[in-house]
Amino acid sequence: MTTPDQPAITLASLEKLLENDDRVQVAGIDVDGILRGKIMLKSKFMSAAKDGFGYCSVVFGWDMHDRTYSKELGISNLKNGYKDILAKVDLSSYRRLPGAPALPFFLVTFYDPETQKGLYACPRATLQKVVDDLDKEGFEAFAGAEYEYFQFRETPKSIYEKDFHRLTPLSEGMHGYSLLRPELHKEYFHALYDNCREFGIPIEGHHTETGPGVFESALAYQRVSRMADNAILFKHMAKTTGLEHGVLPTFMAKPYADQPGCSGHVHISLRDKEGRNVFAVSESEVEKGRKDAKYEDTARISQIGEWFLAGILEGLPDIMPCLVPTVNGYKRLVESYWAPTTVSYAYESRLASVRVISPPMGDTKSTRLEVRVPGADMNPYFTFSALLALGLRGIRNRIPLPGPPIRPPAPGSKLSYERLPNSLDKAVERFLRPESLARQVLGDEFVDHYGATRQNEWEQYAQAVTDWELRRYLELA
Repeated sequence: MTTPDQPAITLASLEKLLENDDRVQVAGIDVDGILRGKIMLKSKFMSAAKDGFGYCSVVFGWDMHDRTYSKELGISNLKNGYKDILAKVDLSSYRRLPGAPALPFFLVTFYDPETQKGLYACPRATLQKVVDDLDKEGFEAFAGAEYEYFQFRETPKSIYEKDFHRLTPLSEGMHGYSLLRPELHKEYFHALYDNCREFGIPIEGHHTETGPGVFESALAYQRVSRMADNAILFKHMAKTTGLEHGVLPTFMAKPYADQPGCSGHVHISLRDKEGRNVFAVSESEVEKGRKDAKYEDTARISQIGEWFLAGILEGLPDIMPCLVPTVNGYKRLVESYWAPTTVSYAYESRLASVRVISPPMGDTKSTRLEVRVPGADMNPYFTFSALLALGLRGIRNRIPLPGPPIRPPAPGSKLSYERLPNSLDKAVERFLRPESLARQVLGDEFVDHYGATRQNEWEQYAQAVTDWELRRYLELA
């Protein structure tokens, strides 16, 4: 893959790059964050790299199980015959798959073939629009992602044979940060790390997390577009590496009712054209505090950082489907599991929705916001798009913070914060409102399309008969 210190790949250099290959793998991303791709003959790929190629639009007309949505949406439907959209190869996304064959791999971005504009429901195109808006204001976004994920000694075949019940965890017991547990399956543990590195996904931290068979992997900080690619491809690498070792990882946010959920915490900061972190305060302000800070603690971040944070907090309830896109994801957001449930921020508390990381917890260059709402089932493109767009709105409008950060409550105090939507249907209802800030920062076309896909998700759930219902009502009703 290309990095900042390597020459950019061009159409002219592509033939040399692929001279020993006879086929190429390409993939785009749908609204559920699922890779949809194919292997192409090299000669076909070379033509596609120049002009783009037609791609069946049905990937934006069906859900994660390839069932067309109950409500026909604008991009792909019966009326337009599920026509083709335009897929353009992103040459900068080049990587090689680990192992054999080490196929060259490229991501594509989807475009409207008539307008030649990025498709409004395409995750990569959505993020690129926000990145372009930031660039106009002189900012460049950097980001990181942390994934927690359960793993089972199962295969796709065995989970269906077991009807998704009584699955065997990779390891037993609660062993967060254990050095012992990875030794039980060290070939897989290290293969995942090594395969990610070979595939251009550097991992900063890779360890066990609390829960049976749970890992956590923190992906190295990158420019936000690269980070979103790495985050989505990390899931793919975990699943394909798992297949080789008889392990099935899941990024479902809450596989067990009585266990902690799996988060997808994200970290965000902005840099100016000179590469300076604009959230950071000066060294003198670290010691003395920022004089114009509204609250004492916020003296540890810049005024721009404060406006950005305020923008996120103001719009957070309106963008929840972009952070928590599944029915199951909201079952993770409950009290007593270190999961956020309110519109809140803090410096040390992991109960807040947004945690500010700044000196003395690190140097000024590493000042950033950790948004703790997303689960492991997030689509990182939509998560980053929504957060950055809200933060930019906060900067442009100089939005003030809604109040002081979360602190340990004093005896007898009754602190209250706005609650986040606690179910997908409530989140979608707020997302789709005419006055929703999601519409302001992401546009009506995106909100209407994506909101309809989340409505479809809720409708599928509402019609399902669950195990809980059977145990509750079958005998006694």
